[in-house]
Amino acid sequence: MGRDSESEPTLLVVDDETEVADVYALKLEREYTVRTAYGGEEALEAVDEDVDVVLLDRRMPDLSGDEVLETIRERGLDCRVIMITAVDPDFDIIDMDFDDYLCKPVESDDLLTAVEQQLTARDYDERLTEYFELTSKIALLKAEKTPQELDANEDVAALEDRIDALSEEIDETLTEFEDFEMAFREIGRHPGR
Repeated sequence: MGRDSESEPTLLVVDDETEVADVYALKLEREYTVRTAYGGEEALEAVDEDVDVVLLDRRMPDLSGDEVLETIRERGLDCRVIMITAVDPDFDIIDMDFDDYLCKPVESDDLLTAVEQQLTARDYDERLTEYFELTSKIALLKAEKTPQELDANEDVAALEDRIDALSEEIDETLTEFEDFEMAFREIGRHPGR
């Protein structure tokens, strides 16, 4: 089921240090609906299909962020995951299925920018998916129907209008990508800042 694009995105902040989780939540709840979990087990109870982005601490005593991440992916939940950690990254991150990785301490601006980028990337992915889905339907119909039959069908016209709109949005996003990439590079992801 698609998300209501008008509704506020939902974030899940996970950190076993309650004051850290609460500080992040405070920074983010001006713009987003925020849930907090103070450990891995709580995180797995709190995460569901309504969560758009998870900010996940990596080192937690009850259940590590790595295990939480793995379980989220196994459940097939369609959320972006940003690891936030005091653990310096090592080669093990290569096989981890997260979307971004920030090292503590994280600046407020970096936190907000990282979340915004994940939401943008997610929306772009959804549009691209829809674009491919609709163009494949049109291609199938064009192979089966005469031009007259296609022209006479209102649903086909609506489908083609939606494809045109998506195509424009995707083109716009591609032109914005350079700015997006620049901002992505400017986020402080390095340990020991």
